[in-house]
Amino acid sequence: MTAAANKNIPYDVEKARRDFPIFCEPVNGKQLIYLDNAATTQKPQVVLDALMHFYTRECANIHRGVHYLSERATESYETSRAKITRLINAASPNEIIFVRGSTEAINLVAQTYGKMFVGSGDEVLISAMEHHSNIVPWQILCEEKGARLRVTPMNDAGEFVFEQYERMLGPRTRLVAITGVSNALGTVNPVSEIIKLAHDRGVPVLVDGAQMIQHMPVDVRALDCDFFAFSGHKMYGPTGIGVLYAKERLLEKMPPYQGGGDMITSVTFEKTIYNKLPYKFEAGTPNVAGAIGLGAAVDYLQSVGLENISAHEQELLACGTLALQALDDVRIIGTAKEKTSVISFVLEGVHPHDIGTILDKHGIAIRTGHHCAQPVMEFYGIPATARASLGMYNTKEDIEALLWGLRKVREVFR
Repeated sequence: MTAAANKNIPYDVEKARRDFPIFCEPVNGKQLIYLDNAATTQKPQVVLDALMHFYTRECANIHRGVHYLSERATESYETSRAKITRLINAASPNEIIFVRGSTEAINLVAQTYGKMFVGSGDEVLISAMEHHSNIVPWQILCEEKGARLRVTPMNDAGEFVFEQYERMLGPRTRLVAITGVSNALGTVNPVSEIIKLAHDRGVPVLVDGAQMIQHMPVDVRALDCDFFAFSGHKMYGPTGIGVLYAKERLLEKMPPYQGGGDMITSVTFEKTIYNKLPYKFEAGTPNVAGAIGLGAAVDYLQSVGLENISAHEQELLACGTLALQALDDVRIIGTAKEKTSVISFVLEGVHPHDIGTILDKHGIAIRTGHHCAQPVMEFYGIPATARASLGMYNTKEDIEALLWGLRKVREVFR
């Protein structure tokens, strides 16, 4: 069943919560209130079942065996690739590369496409709100190549400044790498417009979709992005598995990222012939169980409906934002008009780490720190924020618990 088929079915958050075994487990003797979904999401039973099924019923290495278990494992692994192809509307399974996560996907592009097409004096363009994973790989590439990393600014609300981006796109721009959704601010960037303007000037675009894929439908062909990276663990799937989508014509040009087994057709001491796509980029034994579990997560999300999840999360975001804005000692960091599922804030006179520690004693899990986005913190002149990030199983009661917890924080420090 597709997401579109479910868009008119009322969303039942209590039913969704029952799909996640972890909510039966107390934390510090309290009912778990989990508001750290931007860091990682919890796993539904169907994903856990898929992992257990693989390890107990069809555990074997893939692609290389002619025996029953290997053939079963290979079929399940490739079925997951097909599911992801359909989820993001890629043109072919050849465009779906399994990696460890968004970080590896971005590094793969930097170390293959980047090394081929970025040279001395060239420019790579990113935004001021990027996660470290979409900054550091390009810094490494630019340092190696003698290229320049340029940063498009954001405004005080944490919004992408499109006019500045348009001015900064130049004749030496070789790649734009942009986050779809800011993990630190929740800002939803105008990705379609960013891509179109870059393409009008012949510049390819990589989208970091780590905070995007789980909150809204993604159609890579409609976006026309050249690369799209995401992680399984942020979309209710296992850790250690992710996806790089890339247009097939680009993948054909790119050299292998790693050498080893399965990414080859023939090896002699004189010459190696590389395997066809997508296997050219999947050296060694992959995370077979993770890929299968990710396929189960895709099925689960589509059965619930991404439109339903998005609408539910937007309702919670509005509720939580209004509630925190009403507190005179709370400052919300990131107030873009287009946001999803993230409320970052500071509480006057209290370090975010202390907020997180006290909330944890009451079973409330939030994230505190710079969220691997130190330039964002520098922009706002703060060392860190407290971040409540919402998922499909969160409720208005969770937001009320957060507000109750903040009152407890005040009692300790005031």
